[in-house]
Amino acid sequence: MGQRIHFVVDPQGWCCMGLIIFVWLYNTVFIPKVILFPHYEEGNISVVAVLCYYFCSLFCIASLFRASVADPGKLTENPKIPVTEREHWELCNKCNMMRPKRSHHCSRCGHCVRRMDHHCPWINNCVGEDNHWLFLQLCFYTQILSSYTLILDFCHYYYFLPLKKENWDVFVFRHELALLRISAFMGLIILGGISRLFYTQLMGIFTDTTSIEKMSNCCEDIPRPQKPWQQTFSEVFGTHWKILWFIPFRQRHPLRVPYHFANHA
Repeated sequence: MGQRIHFVVDPQGWCCMGLIIFVWLYNTVFIPKVILFPHYEEGNISVVAVLCYYFCSLFCIASLFRASVADPGKLTENPKIPVTEREHWELCNKCNMMRPKRSHHCSRCGHCVRRMDHHCPWINNCVGEDNHWLFLQLCFYTQILSSYTLILDFCHYYYFLPLKKENWDVFVFRHELALLRISAFMGLIILGGISRLFYTQLMGIFTDTTSIEKMSNCCEDIPRPQKPWQQTFSEVFGTHWKILWFIPFRQRHPLRVPYHFANHA
């Protein structure tokens, strides 16, 4: 099953996403040039450390691009509603389209999204049923890459042996301290922000509640069965194979859970 491309025309979102790409590109270029390659050449670190950094960087940017262009679950016009499911659909008062319950209308994108969690300007896209798993991967690998970068910044000054300056080019030699301070500053800011976001996302999956539902408190009085966390995560990632939850290079296949199973808004 192919995944539809979803492109949002939003200059503010482009700026936010461009900033994220700049931070990723900065660390992907300068951290290996300033720390990894010089210390590898002098035998202070192994090739595994270099490969792991590029591995995390690749998965981070891949999940970013896929989350930003993936269809979050946009509802099509004149959907075919099964007879057994009609009581679990409702009319959107903004776009006058029928939608399954737990769907919400995004004012920025201008359409309804199935099980919409929120609109994220950092990926210039909504986070909904079909790309929530990619957004979670983005948060996870961003934390890993930021933590790895901060560890390398620390070890470069306080743990690794001093480098032989003749092996460095002039630009790195003259601006080493400034480059690493910028890297550490961006790493701390991103790690702090993304860790809090990732925690709230995980708690939402554990409780089977979206961010919009939490803010509106619309599900507090609705009785619902408690689902095990393995089931809620499998529904988000589209597979019961836990190893695949960490792989962005695949297609998500819905587990065919009815919209009205558990809670609805």
